[in-house]
Amino acid sequence: MVRKRKVIIKKSALDSIISYCKMRHPNEAILLLCGKSSKDTATVERLMIPPFSYFGPYYSGFPTLLLPFDRSILGIMHSHPNGSSEPSLTDLNSDFIGYISMIVSYPYEDDDIHIYDSRGEKLEFSVEG
Repeated sequence: MVRKRKVIIKKSALDSIISYCKMRHPNEAILLLCGKSSKDTATVERLMIPPFSYFGPYYSGFPTLLLPFDRSILGIMHSHPNGSSEPSLTDLNSDFIGYISMIVSYPYEDDDIHIYDSRGEKLEFSVEG
């Protein structure tokens, strides 16, 4: 059995994620999740806007070849303006970056945050100061 990674999100990063999603609505938003990682814990401390990112009401992305080599990139966040919290087939089959994938569903509040691993398994997370 594979142990699930523990995810911690800094409150300032969470507030920025929610604000960014609301600002981009009705289009999807996309961000890189950055921070520290150990064997079983990923701590999201800050965010990065992906270079040359693009978005619309049903999609978001960026050219992964232009992604900087940065070991602090823990994963990716994107929003679902339609309110769904489940990863789509495109989400599961596209390039998975890092360890975690976060989906923030409309109306973009604290309880609309959902985190998944590369297998599409939902991960629990906590928010810290």
